[in-house]
Amino acid sequence: MVEPSVVNADRPSPWRDRAIGHAPSHLRFWIAAAIVLALDLWSKAWVFESLRPDEVRTIIPRVLEFRRSLNDGAVFGSLTGHVELFIAASVIALGFVLYLFYGSTSRQSVLHVALGFILAGTMGNLYDRTFQVADVVTHRTASGREQSVIGRVVSAPDDDVVRVGEWPDGTHVQTFPKSAVQIRRQGVVRDFIKFVPKFPDWVPRLGRRDVWPWIFNLADGALVCGVAVLLLGSWADRRSTHRASAPLLENPR
Repeated sequence: MVEPSVVNADRPSPWRDRAIGHAPSHLRFWIAAAIVLALDLWSKAWVFESLRPDEVRTIIPRVLEFRRSLNDGAVFGSLTGHVELFIAASVIALGFVLYLFYGSTSRQSVLHVALGFILAGTMGNLYDRTFQVADVVTHRTASGREQSVIGRVVSAPDDDVVRVGEWPDGTHVQTFPKSAVQIRRQGVVRDFIKFVPKFPDWVPRLGRRDVWPWIFNLADGALVCGVAVLLLGSWADRRSTHRASAPLLENPR
């Protein structure tokens, strides 16, 4: 008779090669997410407390600057004004990240760090959209174009004009005719990183324009880096699979 312990030892465990049951994989994933999330939230709070609304702080001359900016859209300022959609998409993305981690193996250490970056980036911007609430005032210019100002409305309801100050303290007030504005209150994302290099004059149609026109934050950068690693990993896996199957296709038996 074979002892039950021997049978159980020879039987492969379904968790042995899975990241979900592997402590070092969890450490890589959760520590990467915690560090990036902490840096993102701390850096946003520090910049918005230490910089004046109109201040530009040079970090690397002609390369990198910090300046305060509020974003009512998605990554890099796209699709403004759909905060409920962004929150729902963030929740779905969090679930998808956890699903990918659950399905990964313990050997995919780079993937675990990349997923941690994506988790932190998603949570950092989700926190802002949930708890950092501002007034988005849309008004028409003299030329008839619509423009938006994000700040804090400081006028009384019975005023004939709408006064909008800087977020969050209401300073540096701008005034708009009440009949020409629309106001919505929503969560916004705090951005502050600005790359300032410009295309040289000889580049057609792009000369003297910013190489990277968007202002962003660490959460955006973590998302882009994490997704890039996922795409590169997927491409590398396809190449290795193709190379492994090529000899079998050339010399079938």
